Amino acid sequence: MNEYQDIQSHAAVVTKDLVKSYGTFKAVNGLNLQVPMGGVYGLLGPNGAGKSTTMKLLLGLTDATSGRMWMLGQDVERHSRIQPGRVGSMIEGPSFYPSLSGLDNCRMVADYLGLPSNSSTAVLAKVGLRGHEDKKAKDYSLGMKQRLGIAMALISHPELLLLDEPTNGLDAEAVVEVRQMIMDLAASEGVTVIISSHILSEIERMAPVVGIIAAGRLLYQGSLEDLRDEGHIDLRVSDPQLAAGTLEHDGIDYGYIQESGTLRIPESDDRLVGSLVAQLVSQGLQVYRVASERKSLEDAFLELVENTQAHVPQIGLQQGASR
Repeated sequence: MNEYQDIQSHAAVVTKDLVKSYGTFKAVNGLNLQVPMGGVYGLLGPNGAGKSTTMKLLLGLTDATSGRMWMLGQDVERHSRIQPGRVGSMIEGPSFYPSLSGLDNCRMVADYLGLPSNSSTAVLAKVGLRGHEDKKAKDYSLGMKQRLGIAMALISHPELLLLDEPTNGLDAEAVVEVRQMIMDLAASEGVTVIISSHILSEIERMAPVVGIIAAGRLLYQGSLEDLRDEGHIDLRVSDPQLAAGTLEHDGIDYGYIQESGTLRIPESDDRLVGSLVAQLVSQGLQVYRVASERKSLEDAFLELVENTQAHVPQIGLQQGASR
């Protein structure tokens, strides 16, 4: 069993060196995704990063220039697509017939997939549109239209759901409702959800595992928490030179910030920091300030996407990984 066969056994989606070119422009550039089975995976990146193109490649809506894809354990090629109904999607906004009711839009999808008509009523209730089945889709609010699009994607009880910017353009209340609905679906239905967004805070609330892309490149894959650095502790004392000698004696790495007269040491547990402060005080030093600092998640994200050549080591998926 090779590396990718092993990964496929516990991944919903895997891509290897995936490229989509339009002339000399590469919308997707050597993408290597590993999406765990179950739960929500966030595809995060600025507008124009290649998120929608990646989803279209996975769905077969456009052909890859090079590279390979596996979905739900199946090697996906131009002439080998996933069986209809196993994957649901909403790409670049919901797609429906505005003059038809929500129920009739869902019935059309059900008929196409050979599903019983009563599945339409059930899926509309699942996404919170009970009581609005007979209203024409053009009369739905923006949030209701998003829900209808998700209902149409869910009608076949897919194993994998791809949602492209599902909260885009919604007001704050609708964002909260759609976000909670997506998390509930992943938890209760066991479906794997890949959700794209350019909004860090939205992905942070939904997805335990993310792939961050910019300019078509995968810059990071793993948990958002692991994206942040481990942080540091800044010490301001009455005699930095004497304190530095103590740090050297104890084998503690440090740096000196001359502008503020601050000694900077790696982040440490409370017991070690307390012991160090007590030691400095016992030597007659005054400790003015002890500050623990860590790069914010927003700073780490912006620093990453503003330099698309920087690649953070990617995590490999582990069998039975947390969902």
